[in-house]
Amino acid sequence: MTLVHMVFFKFKPGIPAEQKETFVRELKKLKDLPSVKGGRLLVGGPSVTSPAEKSQGYEYALVSYHEDLAALEEYQASAEHKWVTETHLHPYKEDLVRFDFEVDGEDEHLCGFGGIMASMLGKP
Repeated sequence: MTLVHMVFFKFKPGIPAEQKETFVRELKKLKDLPSVKGGRLLVGGPSVTSPAEKSQGYEYALVSYHEDLAALEEYQASAEHKWVTETHLHPYKEDLVRFDFEVDGEDEHLCGFGGIMASMLGKP
């Protein structure tokens, strides 16, 4: 099974670009946690959505993959995750949206896990 974890980040007005870049850089390091399936964690932004109003002020997003809900909980409870969010997010965020879902077995291959292609690439 694969569980997809998505978070959208909105910063308070006036937060400098350098602070946001530091947050993104530190957030990307979480891909090395064992609870992140296959090291697959993406951070993107700022948003290029057009018209900009469709983003509702959310500037950055994270998408990560986890084996199951227990692995996601382990990820969120990790000292590394807590440090990044407490140091580089909470003092600067205006809002965030989180959405997690389990991938249907028939769609598992779309995440790059399992199936013939993954076997050829030597990936779980």
